Amino acid sequence: MKPVLRSTMNRLKKFTSFSLRDLIASAGPTILAIAGVCLAAYLIVDPAPPRRVVLATGQDNSAYDVFGRKYQQQLARDRIAVTLQGSHGSRENLRLLADGKVDIAFVQSGSTQQAAADQAEVERRGLVSLGSLFTEPVWLFLRARPKEAPITQLTQLRGMKINIGAKGSGAPRLFRQVLEANGVAREELQVSQLDNTPATVELLEGRIDGLVFAAAPDDQLIQMLLQTPGIYLFDFTQAEAYTRRLPFLTHVTLPRGIVDLGRDLPAHDYHLIAPTATLVARDDLHPALIELFVQAAAKIHGGAGWFQQQGQFPSAKYTEIPVADEAAKFYKDGAPFLQRYMSFWLANFLDRMWVLVLALSALILPLSKIVPPLYVWRVRSRIYRWYGQLRTVEQAIESAVEVAEGERGNVYAAQLARLNDIEERVNHLSIPLSFADDLYGLRSHIHFVRQRIVSLMRNSAQENAENPY
Repeated sequence: MKPVLRSTMNRLKKFTSFSLRDLIASAGPTILAIAGVCLAAYLIVDPAPPRRVVLATGQDNSAYDVFGRKYQQQLARDRIAVTLQGSHGSRENLRLLADGKVDIAFVQSGSTQQAAADQAEVERRGLVSLGSLFTEPVWLFLRARPKEAPITQLTQLRGMKINIGAKGSGAPRLFRQVLEANGVAREELQVSQLDNTPATVELLEGRIDGLVFAAAPDDQLIQMLLQTPGIYLFDFTQAEAYTRRLPFLTHVTLPRGIVDLGRDLPAHDYHLIAPTATLVARDDLHPALIELFVQAAAKIHGGAGWFQQQGQFPSAKYTEIPVADEAAKFYKDGAPFLQRYMSFWLANFLDRMWVLVLALSALILPLSKIVPPLYVWRVRSRIYRWYGQLRTVEQAIESAVEVAEGERGNVYAAQLARLNDIEERVNHLSIPLSFADDLYGLRSHIHFVRQRIVSLMRNSAQENAENPY
């Protein structure tokens, strides 16, 4: 029973409602051509974004360094490798951007004006801003003197040992501008330019009188100094006046108790002046990476903080460098539509290929008219080619009249054997059910030719019997 069932199933396999093999063979050249065009467009029309980018940060354990690691983690989710390049700060980051050694960097507002004063204007060309990220107050920490009142005016710093920030950072030039606004020349102070960590050690050991930071409150050294006995923070009570004299500065307030509510640190509000930290990139950075960095900035800097409200940052404000079009669009409309619902790489692929998608959409209609006839022709060609064999058999029996009567029977027998072979092969054809009428038509024609051959053989045999000589 099982062999019979298996044989029946094998015969049924010859008849399917649809022939995938024939469809692939018919549409294959078209599909390959389209795939070739898509591949060429993928590689040529608009290159894919690189998977590696170099971000210039700042000194070890600084706010720039901490935020750099957050960007690294955020972009790793979209399979973008961010290499962090340490530096002394904003001015060095600008030089790294100008030299093409990094793709994107943290830069303090006002630093581009400072760089222009020291270097050729060409260094500032080819840069775009991705927006401002957070405020970086100017922190002036001073060592308390038991027999002296706290310093309330910057003019009182004359003659003191002050570390004004590391070389290559934005703090030295910024603080010199603040001193100049107070009529104090740099030469009137004993200035050093140590990195932040060794400068903090010098202050705690009493070898310098004060040090200057220009950093976010997330900086670990700032957090420590705000809670260190014997160290106090200078209060810029004239902060509003500074913002009028130096437009890239803003007036921020360090609220009472923000450091430690239980110990009431600080004991009163402090007025501070603050530039803003911005993300600056080379203008040849891939637009998709700009979009990705701005979206990461919104997640990292969008919350409330000591000096900012929820959603205040990132922002297109507080930057002297023109904001990149992709960043400006994000601040106006939010993330690109496709990236709200798809992965970054899929959304980027569709965004790059939209021109090609439109072109292919226009080709669907003509292609849909070409492929079906090719499919029909291919299936029917498997039937029609046997009509050629059938016609050859007919021609052979028709030409048998020229053969001697005694040999005609042999010709008819040979063609009948050939016809049987044709029929056997036709019976093994795999044809979709929609073309079964063509197959049965072929089989009926084979049967018709067979009857003709049998009739001719009978007549030939009868003639030979009547005329044996």
